[in-house]
Amino acid sequence: MEAFIALGSNLGDSRRILTAAFERLQSLSAAPVRRSSLWRSVPVDCPPGSPDFLNAAAALAPWPGETPETLLVKLQALEREFGRRPKTVLNEARPLDLDLISFGGEVRRTATLVLPHPRAHQRGFVLAPLAELAPALKLPGQRRTVAGLLADLPPAACPVRLAGADESSGR
Repeated sequence: MEAFIALGSNLGDSRRILTAAFERLQSLSAAPVRRSSLWRSVPVDCPPGSPDFLNAAAALAPWPGETPETLLVKLQALEREFGRRPKTVLNEARPLDLDLISFGGEVRRTATLVLPHPRAHQRGFVLAPLAELAPALKLPGQRRTVAGLLADLPPAACPVRLAGADESSGR
């Protein structure tokens, strides 16, 4: 079973931040973390003048006993570790954004967690990196695979690939 995490950064040295975040995510996984390439995307639903994002995706093997809720708490702590502050403006620039996209086939609809991520199937900056890791994945509630959902998006909604996973991780 895998959990998929979308990573984003548009404040600070985003390439360094995402590379370091991949390393820190390893502590949350019982197996080696699978990493996508880095992608550049224009901000979506962000304040005017927001800088471009660097995005990526990671596939984790949750530790025994891990739940979506406990993993979310750990991801939020990691965001704070990288300088994330409480929001003052919706979708403002941030050094690290970690979104839990899916956790196996789990479905959640609570005040603190919605799984799968409610807009993942509409966002190129989530789907393109995710398609590198799991093109045949069907998010719960979707009929199409991640690759199929990505193919349905207009070209303007798709990010630009920057570097392979090996290059982005320094390996």
